[in-house]
Amino acid sequence: MKIKIIQKKSKIGISPSQRATLSALGLRKIGSVVEKEASPQIEGMIKKVDHLVSTEEIK
Repeated sequence: MKIKIIQKKSKIGISPSQRATLSALGLRKIGSVVEKEASPQIEGMIKKVDHLVSTEEIK
């Protein structure tokens, strides 16, 4: 199963670890969209920055 991740809010003012998590997911700026395979690691990264991103399942 794949997950579509969309960055909704800016990374200005967030902690360095959250900024690193966004870049590790491949998100660079507001409106960026990436598709990732659902795994425990990716889901943990999404949970860490869930206030900045939105997700959708791709069937």
